[in-house]
Amino acid sequence: MPRLRHLLVCLVAALLAAAVQNAAFSQLRSVEVPPYQPPATPAVKAETNVVDEITNSTGLYDVDSPNYGNLQKIEEARVGLPLDKRGKVDWMTALRSGAIQPRSDLNGSKPSELLNLDIILQNTKEMPYVKFPHSSHTEWLTCSNCHDKIFVPKAGANAITMTKIFQGEYCGACHGRVAFATLYSCERCHSVLHGGGKAWW
Repeated sequence: MPRLRHLLVCLVAALLAAAVQNAAFSQLRSVEVPPYQPPATPAVKAETNVVDEITNSTGLYDVDSPNYGNLQKIEEARVGLPLDKRGKVDWMTALRSGAIQPRSDLNGSKPSELLNLDIILQNTKEMPYVKFPHSSHTEWLTCSNCHDKIFVPKAGANAITMTKIFQGEYCGACHGRVAFATLYSCERCHSVLHGGGKAWW
């Protein structure tokens, strides 16, 4: 008898569970699933003229600008200018050969003030000291281009580091922008050997 009772209880429990499940399923609503759409293909930019790709290798030009055609391209501007061992314009040779004749200031109103004074910067750790030649800079520019805004003209007053130069301070105000880049050109500034060091250039 207990066995029969147990079977009846199990049967009633199974019937109740089935009823609850049917009731739950009856509450579900069908949802329309939209048909599969593949992701949109990104728009392909029109191919740039191969010549433009070469002349814009620096990334300085906006080739999509409506004024792009009016700009003188770098390769055109460099024609006939002497190059250094890295294939970049050797501006000092260009200047001294007369290939270029730059103004000493923005308006060309100030005469050049040639200053033959070398400054040796010795806080360079194991690197050769830095020789800063005023002469090659003042062949181009008047003193006011750099002093006092970029450099304080006093020994020890300028906390120059390579990090600051790479960030556009001190020498980096021009070098890496309008003058030869300091990156990969260490020997052009670090030129004074000390402590038994040897020239690698």
